[in-house]
Amino acid sequence: MQYIVVFDTNILLSALLSTNGNPFRCLALAKIGQVESVTCQEILDEFAEKLLVKFKFSQEMAQAAVEEVSRFSRLIEISGTLKAVLDDPDDDMVVECAVMGNATHVVTGDKHLLSLTSYQDIAILKAAEFVTLLSSP
Repeated sequence: MQYIVVFDTNILLSALLSTNGNPFRCLALAKIGQVESVTCQEILDEFAEKLLVKFKFSQEMAQAAVEEVSRFSRLIEISGTLKAVLDDPDDDMVVECAVMGNATHVVTGDKHLLSLTSYQDIAILKAAEFVTLLSSP
């Protein structure tokens, strides 16, 4: 089975900031082509903003991190019109990215997204669950 995955911003941040966790493993699988990563400009923008504001990255370091994700991801466009996450509309972009990118999975640590469990046959799960799924025969 071909796994097409949208990694939420919190997974991108966790993978960048800690090289020994499941988020890092998830992105490593995308980098070697074992899974296909799909993202959108809105997720990349949020990723950059969090690096700059919350983690005090320099503009250059944040840009390098975004470019790294862009290198191993298929960039798709979203309209910003999908409404799927009532409790946190900011998360709608992640779900819409998954729908528009024909994703099979969304990997996230966000409780609002995880509470959906799935959306239009797209499984929404934690990084640890995704790593387990891929390592099971």
